[in-house]
Amino acid sequence: MKSLVFLLLVTVASARVYERCEWARLLKSEGMDGYRGISLADWVCLTKWESKYNTETTHHNSDGSTDYGIFQINSRWWCTDGRTSSANGCNIRCSELLTDNVGLAINCAKRVVRDPNGIRAWVAWRDHCAGHDLSSYVADCCCSCLLMLVFLSLLFDFCNAEPALQCC
Repeated sequence: MKSLVFLLLVTVASARVYERCEWARLLKSEGMDGYRGISLADWVCLTKWESKYNTETTHHNSDGSTDYGIFQINSRWWCTDGRTSSANGCNIRCSELLTDNVGLAINCAKRVVRDPNGIRAWVAWRDHCAGHDLSSYVADCCCSCLLMLVFLSLLFDFCNAEPALQCC
């Protein structure tokens, strides 16, 4: 019984739902803004519609494959789940895409867009992001951070310390 409780706690603790601006800043810090010509707003829009920024999202498809994680990476093409015959283009276990270690998911998303379909590989991007004004997906994310930096720099200037805050 104790093992089951521990396993449930580990499973719950490893998932994460990001706030929009937090996610945008993380994507930017991982080099996603402009990666293969894809804007930060495109990535934020895509992940909002695919997973609502939730790392533990899964979706079972009619072809028997499953989409995993914040980017909804498909088990038929990009990861292996032990149930679906997979090309495993990202050379990763699908379960690794369901944790708060989003670096693995980001690297896999980068691999997906290097394919000829690019970002069009995601149906949610085609349906909700392509051809739309996406500025609202990153609006205020950098400005609020900039204001915070100005405030903190004034505050910390007094003691020659530097705030540990990263912005877009």
